[in-house]
Amino acid sequence: MGTLKKNLLKNSIATGSRKAVLMLDSLLLVPFFIYNWGVAYYGEWLTLTMIPTVLSLSNFGFGTAVSNRFVLNYGSKAKKKAEDIFKTGFALVTIALVCGIIISAIALFVLNEFEVFEKSLIQKEEAIWAVSLLILARLIGFYNPLFSGRYVAARKASLSIHLVNIKFISVLIGGLFILNLGYGIIPYAITELAITILFTAFYAFKALNVLKIETEYKGSIKKKYAKSIAQKGIAYLMSPVWQSIYFQGTTFVVRIILGPEAVTLFNTVRKLSRTVNQVINMVTQTILPEFQYEIAQGNTKKYHKLFRVSIITVFFVAMIGVFSLSVFGLWFYEIWTNSAIEVPVIMWNIFIVSILFNSLWWASTMVYSALDKPYFFALSGILASIVSVVASYFLGQYIGLNGVAIGSLSLDLILSFLMLPYACKLLKIKKIDLITEGFKDFKNMTVQVFGKKLEAKHAERNQRFGDEMIKFQSPRRFKSNSDSKNKIDD
Repeated sequence: MGTLKKNLLKNSIATGSRKAVLMLDSLLLVPFFIYNWGVAYYGEWLTLTMIPTVLSLSNFGFGTAVSNRFVLNYGSKAKKKAEDIFKTGFALVTIALVCGIIISAIALFVLNEFEVFEKSLIQKEEAIWAVSLLILARLIGFYNPLFSGRYVAARKASLSIHLVNIKFISVLIGGLFILNLGYGIIPYAITELAITILFTAFYAFKALNVLKIETEYKGSIKKKYAKSIAQKGIAYLMSPVWQSIYFQGTTFVVRIILGPEAVTLFNTVRKLSRTVNQVINMVTQTILPEFQYEIAQGNTKKYHKLFRVSIITVFFVAMIGVFSLSVFGLWFYEIWTNSAIEVPVIMWNIFIVSILFNSLWWASTMVYSALDKPYFFALSGILASIVSVVASYFLGQYIGLNGVAIGSLSLDLILSFLMLPYACKLLKIKKIDLITEGFKDFKNMTVQVFGKKLEAKHAERNQRFGDEMIKFQSPRRFKSNSDSKNKIDD
């Protein structure tokens, strides 16, 4: 097995376990939240955590820009430049962290002055303290994308994913522990902050030891790199901006139109339906590190094949997910929420349909990241998210949660017609080849995987048959027959 296949296998195991952890985190905590805090209180908590959630998405900015440029330069043997980019990026991420603290403090002050927290079911002081602690945890996480590039460049992306898995598991266990003890939002936020600090320190330490470029090339902060990183960083930052507009915007729309209980209903349905998206994301994260490495090496045939396989695989996974949720989804939701919430069937089906459209464009996003060309994706996302939230607001006023679901679906519809065609253009792949050659690649891959398993089983069966024949014809049997004959002669 070649290095590429070995790394893809390692990445698939790592990302598979990561998505399992994320889905466990999403699905397991919700019943505990609802049971210990109540539907309305939990809905208010989801609304309050909009600010730290936005910040957690924002770590895609400078950190992602540095990570992608670092990998591309290191892969093309420009190691000195790669180390300069890393050192410059570290300084920029630190500046971004400080600015984030200042901006967040101002935002909380303004919200408090306008008495936003007093309108919540959660006490004002508790709300401010808990949100502040979560904001600090998200800001510290800004360093993680920066250091992830070193794992990818060392072709140890799976190690990075496993370490992140440990962090998510720790947060999950810590959250369950706090909820079971009956504590509120402040201890919950303190637990997450403590785990984040410990994880980030170890993750950075390990990344520096995985790839020790500084022993050969001493990097330094370069003004020219800072300018280009800042430009790309802003473009990457636009990606979490549109995700924030989309996810947090629709949450806010539901809150102001339909109330806190509707927030819980809408977000839990979206969370459950997006478990399929987690599996789709697993496929792209498995392929992305090797896809980017092959691009840096200039291996056109290899990265074309990786892209085609990812598109076909993702769509196949989406169809399986849609079928599964159609048959078992509502049944599982009732068990999951202990029948505390009733889901509108039309709303549920709209979320399921959106999975197919989401799969058409999501796999193509790795092209923009791997090529370090985030602008088209960012601008398309901004446009689609604004249209989606506006549509959700007006449709929600007329037909309730079904209207908000339709507004959410519009984003996937828009992006499916924009993202995939342009990704093919960047890679110089014909759209028809993406389908025809993609199915051939997928078929060959399936035959190789399952064919080898069948071949191994066949070989094992033949081996067992051979062993039985040897046993049957063993000298002991012949000796036994001879002894019997001698006894008869006597």
